Amino acid sequence: MHTEEQVLEIFEENNVLQSGHFILTSGLHSDRYAQCARIFEYPEIAQLVCADLVEKLGGVEADLVMGAAVGGITMAYEMARELGIPNIFAEREHGELKLRRGFSIPEGARVLLVEDVVTTAKTVREMLPLIENTGATVAAVACIFDRTGGSVDFGVPFVSEVKLDVRNHDPADCPMCQAGSEAVEPGSRHLHQ
Repeated sequence: MHTEEQVLEIFEENNVLQSGHFILTSGLHSDRYAQCARIFEYPEIAQLVCADLVEKLGGVEADLVMGAAVGGITMAYEMARELGIPNIFAEREHGELKLRRGFSIPEGARVLLVEDVVTTAKTVREMLPLIENTGATVAAVACIFDRTGGSVDFGVPFVSEVKLDVRNHDPADCPMCQAGSEAVEPGSRHLHQ
């Protein structure tokens, strides 16, 4: 397993962890942004990160991996490949996460939920009913970046590759906005659509 410092160095070398003025998917502003798509641009980095996460899960048993589009699709695939189990993803339809494309969760299945970045935990919490309403259970949650600094509790094991203690700002109170800096929105889900 790699240390957090080793992983951060790899991420910074590959422009995964960026500095600037960003609008996060949550709508909050931040001076750091994790562009996780860059991790999956390089299969060797994706394999390293997901192998570390599997090791951190420490034998949690799962039958299926599930992520959310867009950021969780490739991560779910790579985690499933590491574990040798199937994977599916949820995607938004009219703003609501749903299983589409014929995906289903078998009753009694143990599901590993994956997310690239957890900031407010909203997306993970939106996926929970998709699992629980089928009679399946959430075995654990894994993410690459935990922007909560470890403060979120899903009631199941929760592991991350990196814990970032980054201050997020409400747009009305953002010191970067107040200084005249223009924020960019690099994520996959735009707020104003």
